[in-house]
Parts: sequence; C-alpha cells; structure tokens
Amino acid sequence: MDKFIINGGKKLHGRVNISGAKNAAVAIIPATILAEGPCILENVPNINDVTIDLQILQEMGADVKLLDKSTIRIDTKHIRDTVVPYEMARRMRASYYFLGTLLTKFNHAKVSMPGGCDLGDRPIDQHLKCFKSLGADYSIEHGLVEINADKLIGTQIYFDKVTVGATINAMFASVKADGLTILENAAKEPHIVDLANFLNSLGADIMGAGTDVIKIRGVRKLGGTNYTIIPDQIEAGTFMVAAAATKGDVTVNGVIPKHLEPITSKLRKVGVTIEEHDDSVRVIGAERYERTNLKTMPHPGFPTDMQPQFAALLTLAKGTSILTEGIFDNRFRYVDELRRMGADISVDGKVAVIEGVERLTGAPVKVADLRAGAALIIAGLSADGITAIEEIQHIERGYEDMDVKLRGLGADIVKRRYPSDIKVAL
Repeated sequence: MDKFIINGGKKLHGRVNISGAKNAAVAIIPATILAEGPCILENVPNINDVTIDLQILQEMGADVKLLDKSTIRIDTKHIRDTVVPYEMARRMRASYYFLGTLLTKFNHAKVSMPGGCDLGDRPIDQHLKCFKSLGADYSIEHGLVEINADKLIGTQIYFDKVTVGATINAMFASVKADGLTILENAAKEPHIVDLANFLNSLGADIMGAGTDVIKIRGVRKLGGTNYTIIPDQIEAGTFMVAAAATKGDVTVNGVIPKHLEPITSKLRKVGVTIEEHDDSVRVIGAERYERTNLKTMPHPGFPTDMQPQFAALLTLAKGTSILTEGIFDNRFRYVDELRRMGADISVDGKVAVIEGVERLTGAPVKVADLRAGAALIIAGLSADGITAIEEIQHIERGYEDMDVKLRGLGADIVKRRYPSDIKVAL
C-alpha cells in the first residue's frame, strides 16, 4: 500500500513544468480509432488513466509504441474487436469515449458503464440521446452499454444540460456521419477545443469548438497525424494553489494562461499575487488570505476539478467562505479528512461553509477521489507536522510524478510502501 508522507510547513519555491492535459488525453487516445493511419501524440501525461486507455487499445489489437516518456505512436488499423475489455473499462469514467469512436468505425460498440471517481450520479443519458438522434439503437444489460447503427446521419442535437462527456461522444459519432450535425448547448472546455483540433488534423470538418454551438460536417475518410496535447490546466491550478497555501513563490511553466483565468481571478481575489507571461505564471503567496464565495460552473466558470484544492486554501483564509458545487452531487467527501487536520467546515447538500482557521496540523488521512487527493496534499504541505495520505492511487490517476515535482519545489514529501495492516507512527 503506497502512501505519501508529508512533513509540512515548508514554503514552495522554484519552477515546475506542467504535463499534458489528462482530460484531453483520455479523449484523444480513443479518437485514434478513427484514424486510417498512424498517430503520433506528444505531451502525453504519464498517468494511470492514460495507461488504461493504451492497454484497452492494445487488447483490442492496436499497435502502441512509446517513443519517449511523453510521446506515443498509435496505429489502430488492426483493431477488429468492438467490445472494450470489461475490467479495464470499469476502472475509468472516460472509457465511454470508446462508444462513440467504435460506433463510427464499425457501426457497433459494447462498453461497460463508466467507473472512475465516485462523485455522485453521472448518468450517460445525454450520450445515448445523441447516439439515438444520429440513427443508432442501444441497450443496457448486465452493466454493458451496446450500440448499433446501420448508418449515422447528421442531425441537430440540443443537450439538456452542459456535459463534456456527451459533447465529446457526439463529436465522435458525427465526424463521419452523412451531412451536417449541429450540437447546441455544447461544453466549451479547453479539452473540447483540443479534441476538435486533433480530429481536424485527421481531416475532420469541425467548427465552433469552444462555443456553445459546434457544427460538424461528416467526412468519408480520416488520416493519421502528429499532434501535441495541450497542457493540463487543472494540474497547473493545483500547483498554483499549493504555492499560495504554503506562502511560497512558484513559477508554473508550460501553460496557456488564458485557460487558467477562472482560477487566476479567484486566487487574486483572496490575496495571491500572480504574474502572467506567454507560457508561464508566477504565483507569490501572502501571509494570510481573505474569504471569498465560489460556485463551480461549466467553462468558463470556475472548474469543479479545482473545487477541493481551493477549499484547502480557504481553510486558512480570514472569515467565512461559502463554496457551492454546481456540477457534481458528491464532491465534498474530502471534508471529513480536512477536519482531521483542524479545518472548520460544515456541509449542507452542495454547499460547504468554511470558517478560516489559523493553522492546520498533520494527521493520517485517506483519499476519496482524484481531486480530493490533491486537496489533501495541499493541506499537508501547509500544515504543521506530518501528514500520511492513504489511497494515493486515486491521485496517480491524474497527476504525473506529483511527489517528484513537489520535491523539486522544496517540499518534504516521499512515497512509501507499507503493509496494509501497519499504521504510520506520527
């Protein structure tokens, strides 16, 4: 059992390089199924979710070669299987992207219901709606979603709510459909734009990505490509908040500052100094922070994937902060762990009320999901004493070499393996 052991209270200083975007990579990798030639992907993050994606492709017959730590060559021309291995698919939410790509390639797909972090109800009804609108039939039996179509025909699809996953699957299912497909109330996140750019580099005809109306004119053939994945704005935001929480001075390199604007604006509001450059941001912490209210919303609002990290910072702010979760039903499971460290937080449904405290203290804590794990790391870095974090496999689903990068900034953090029945002495 791996754990992170953090000796907190040390200011972070220096520079950190940001990896490729997890949310873009886990969509672009399944998208290579649509390519009729090899794809070389650069800036691919070395994280567990990407590993699972690549293993799924290999199990289905794809040729996958690691050219260097962050560059992968994928050739899917030998894939004939339209069933995604059950045990692999159920380990990650983004496995449902194989539905759209396999349906377009073979007119058939069978994938397990998505897994990943338990953040509450995350139905796939909008995915199924778009498949049906394009001419497919579906069934759900024994935990498997099966989709079939004789032919996919372009149409107009209005999403009942903004949904990243369904927007991506609709793009996959319509990219080779006959005629024009118009997606209304579409998601606008940076990784939606990145996926559209990747598909266009294959020869697709997609317009409007990044707005709430995306138009896709179906094409007959998609070739191979060389493509570089965008930097991960959530990883960047996590290091920005960590720098602030430890009152440090950190330059976050290899980012697109515009993608960070919702995070940057909130950090400035609580008292963090941020300098923006062409492809980096410098974060300079303060001795104490001001309270604020925050509500997560679809892009360009404040991202739900930064909510737990920001909550960790607000535990140290003066006054009462109110944090409202506008996306998921079950995103406050980390609160009990922060309370172990001395945080004063109460939760009512989708609203958390945070009373700032003078300091946090180290404690044994357990990770509930990916971003909750990042919040506990931030709390441990800023706390007095030692924090032992269990279940860190959740963190490694989405952060590449988190402990290594933090040590490069002066953090006292190590990854250690303990038998499951041995407690860490604090």
